[in-house]
Amino acid sequence: MTTVVPISEEDPTLSVVRFTSELAWADAGPEVAERQVSRLCVEAQECMVMGRWLDLASLMLTSADLIFSNSKVSEKDLECIFTVICDLVSKSGSPDEALEMAKLICGKIILQPTDKPALRLKILFNLYNLLEDAYSRFYVYMRALNLAVSGKVMEHIIPSFKTIDSFLKEWNLDVKDQRDLFLGISNVLRENKSSGKDSFKFLTKYLATFSGEDAYAMAEAKEEAVRTIIVFVKAPDIFQCDLLGMPAVEQLEKDAKYALVYQLLNIFLTQRLDAYLEFHAANSALLKSYGLVHEDCISKMRLMSLVDLASDGSGRIQYNLIQDTLRINNDEVELWVVKAITARLINCKMDQMNQVVLVSTCIDRVFRQHHWLKLRAKLATWRGNISNVIDTIQANKITEDGSLAMQGLMIR
Repeated sequence: MTTVVPISEEDPTLSVVRFTSELAWADAGPEVAERQVSRLCVEAQECMVMGRWLDLASLMLTSADLIFSNSKVSEKDLECIFTVICDLVSKSGSPDEALEMAKLICGKIILQPTDKPALRLKILFNLYNLLEDAYSRFYVYMRALNLAVSGKVMEHIIPSFKTIDSFLKEWNLDVKDQRDLFLGISNVLRENKSSGKDSFKFLTKYLATFSGEDAYAMAEAKEEAVRTIIVFVKAPDIFQCDLLGMPAVEQLEKDAKYALVYQLLNIFLTQRLDAYLEFHAANSALLKSYGLVHEDCISKMRLMSLVDLASDGSGRIQYNLIQDTLRINNDEVELWVVKAITARLINCKMDQMNQVVLVSTCIDRVFRQHHWLKLRAKLATWRGNISNVIDTIQANKITEDGSLAMQGLMIR
């Protein structure tokens, strides 16, 4: 079998053109095949001489589908072929031309996402690394996200999410592109089912890009806002979020279709179990339509209610108050306190003798402006304390150095 690795002086690009055209015309007979192969090679040479790299990329991609489906072409050869094709972007005369070439290549690569998806994704990564323009890189990355979902190879792209902040700085995206990116990443994580928290985090980032100024865009965000709320309510390990302060979510409050979903979010973030039970009694069908399990919601609301009791500032919660608020038996109180501690919702000690929980710290279900101000004050205090420690250390060092100097003089 012919390989792509050149063993002669022929240009690698022409070698690929010759190889792929021979495959494409193999069934047409020797005479027709030779004529067509020669024609394509001549056309490729003309493109190279004239610097028509976009046309050359288009010519080389003509047989891309055939190359992937041909059993005689190994994955190693496929990767080599597309490495040569992708390398054309480095020869382009402008970022716009490189982007158009990248679009052509991506279009062919993602056309059959379920056929050798891991290899196709690897080719897109190679293309990404060959591009210099920031937006072109972003474009290829988005195609890779879509391919990862369609081809069920999400595990190959998920590791890149750890460096997404550095990507954002490099790409310098506008708001619309940021939305597409955050939503795309969230969809990958949702399909992979690897981390509900991470998927929720990127959904939240997506919703945070809406400021309320663009009514049309806000309307587009409604469905995702609802999905994010349902994800939050369902998640057994997510107990705080900033959704209530986001315009994309706030618009649901007066929406005829989704007002009850917003009300449910408000209950989970600001109210206690009794409010949820009252809501469920009137809207059980709605909860079922979103796949919410009543027993799971009760368990989560019990923990949320316990956090609410712990956040009143007194630092003390009577056992009987926990029992009444969570609607549990007296012998279950400590069990639920332990659950809250395990979930890192509260730090506390249980005084069994006096039937009281002594709270040292607890999370905030909603992080609002006054919480930011409180955190700012704590950080300022912390900085002041650190500064005082540094000053003390430096003063002691000066004193110690002075004492050593005096001792030296006395010895002399």
